[in-house]
Amino acid sequence: MPTSAHRSSPRPGTRARALAAGSLACILLALAATGSARAAEPGGYAANVIVVRYGAATAAAHSARSSSARQSEHTSLVHLPSGEGIATALRRLRARPGVRWAVPDYRAHAAGALIPNDPGTAATAAGWQALQWNFSGPFSVNAPEAWANVAADGAPGGKGVTVAVLDTGVAYANRGPFRRSPDLSRFEFVGGYDFVRHNRFPNDRNGHGTFVASAIAEATNNGYGLAGLAFAAHIMPVRVLDTQGEGEASTIAEGVLFAVKHGAQVINLSLEFSPGVTASDIPELIEAIRYAHRHRVLVVAAAGNEGHTAIAYPARAPDVISVGATTEHGCLASYSNDGSGLTLVAPGGGADASLPGDPNCNPELPSGRDIYQVTFIGSSPRRFGIPSGYEGTSMATPQVSATAALIIASGVLGRHPTPNQLTARMIATARPLGGGGDERLYGAGLIDAAAATASGGPGAAAG
Repeated sequence: MPTSAHRSSPRPGTRARALAAGSLACILLALAATGSARAAEPGGYAANVIVVRYGAATAAAHSARSSSARQSEHTSLVHLPSGEGIATALRRLRARPGVRWAVPDYRAHAAGALIPNDPGTAATAAGWQALQWNFSGPFSVNAPEAWANVAADGAPGGKGVTVAVLDTGVAYANRGPFRRSPDLSRFEFVGGYDFVRHNRFPNDRNGHGTFVASAIAEATNNGYGLAGLAFAAHIMPVRVLDTQGEGEASTIAEGVLFAVKHGAQVINLSLEFSPGVTASDIPELIEAIRYAHRHRVLVVAAAGNEGHTAIAYPARAPDVISVGATTEHGCLASYSNDGSGLTLVAPGGGADASLPGDPNCNPELPSGRDIYQVTFIGSSPRRFGIPSGYEGTSMATPQVSATAALIIASGVLGRHPTPNQLTARMIATARPLGGGGDERLYGAGLIDAAAATASGGPGAAAG
């Protein structure tokens, strides 16, 4: 698809290095039916105790002849004889005259952080934590606590929210030479479109879009691969970038309009135009973004990777959350664009910027770690692993999109929060970075998915 003379084609907002062979050799496995974590399995109960509620007369007679532990005037803990199962005992007790109800003595568990069992490249459960510093750690988005919050709200992993990924496509299905990523469930996808080839099959030919989709909704707690931040959200794959990761503004605008009209609640744009491109050069895309905002769809975009003091379009457009990138040290990444209009930052990996006075910045140290998700090994749409080489504002952006999905699912802002409400919530709960007064560098600060999904707090809906 040719590019007009006055316009630069956008490219993925990734500081691209040649993808090294992943340390995880992926075999296409048949995933479990859901492919994603469940909120919690039904709680267990004491093996030999039943809680029984008696009527007043029955309670008096029972207490006179029973050694069962008393809970209240009419309730007792009945300890079962050896060998009698819970189901048999419940039938026996519920059939007795004067028994109002009888139930097992269920166990609760502390509502702490969810630590999934995904092994990463390790051979042990929860090995994902050794790679995904951006999800759990000192300068992470605090994913485990966020997962616990939304599970307590009855929406584990952002269940029910649709995020459109406008990118190079997604490895969402087995079709011809293409394979679905082994850590993306076929049940989490909704219908998308390929605006490059103009068909209904937005298969990825690059790996970038699959990486972005995985950061949002990679299957989690399934004993395989890594974790996704909003692991139960639906992904709408919309291909607007070609095999080389380039595409025209008109194509991206078509993708935005498609996503809005087909039910997306969040649109992720991990792409950027060259620094010289202005709003007047891409009016069709600016209008499509306005259309999304009017229809209550949040647009999140990458600030860009040139290390400039100006944000690239489309992140620079009004009504878009613009996302810069930070390192594992909590410093602005050396490649990340910054400047007026930057909304937030999220982990993007790589080397620290040189920012004298910022206590978290040590550019003389070796580069911080990359961001990791399951995607292609090399350029093959049939081989998957956990490659190195992914760092950039493209990697930061889906973490903000996923946080927005978790907020929507949690209901903390009500059932149908507006883009302005979502933006305000993420700004208000972000963690400030820098030496103070560094809004041009960090926006409101580092996205905090746990704080953003916690009950109450700034902008929360009245209960």
